[in-house]
Amino acid sequence: MIQTLTKPTDQRIVLQGTWEKFKRLQREFEEISRAKLSYYDGTIEILMPGRDHEFFSRIIGYLVMTFCFDHGVRCTPTGSMTQEREGISSVQADESYCIGGTKPTPDLSIEVIFTSGNLSKLAKYRALGVPEVWFWEDGVFALYHLHDNEYQRIQRSQTPGLEGLDLAILSRCVLMAETDELEAVALFRRGSL
Repeated sequence: MIQTLTKPTDQRIVLQGTWEKFKRLQREFEEISRAKLSYYDGTIEILMPGRDHEFFSRIIGYLVMTFCFDHGVRCTPTGSMTQEREGISSVQADESYCIGGTKPTPDLSIEVIFTSGNLSKLAKYRALGVPEVWFWEDGVFALYHLHDNEYQRIQRSQTPGLEGLDLAILSRCVLMAETDELEAVALFRRGSL
């Protein structure tokens, strides 16, 4: 029997290179579905998310979609699709969403941070024009909204339809899901209605 070992931690490689080198690496990594590549300002980043990273990403995504369904918010999940502006920036969020209908650029991108850098990622998203970016790090959400081409830290989502999402309940339920996913979802539904 062959056993596949899953590493619980992220593996990250940061390289310097051109857009052309990034595109070559992107083609070479197409077969590795777990690999996430990003590019901005001559820096290429390759991330192999670990088990914990993927777990939190999926739980957050599920709870955000649950909120949208329960509140009648039309939301198209776009997951970790590649968001790209030729020659300038390319990124794959852990979760992303178009609110109100499908669009070329998601309204919201969410990053789960285990190994490095949230604020450095904002430049990549700014170059793409993503209106709102959330970071989940150490059990807490940090939200940023694009205003006058700069991200400003905000306390509540400004994305239409998500303004009523209680981030304290969301954070609590994401953490609770580590030990009891069913109870976490039930509590989230009770607390967000």
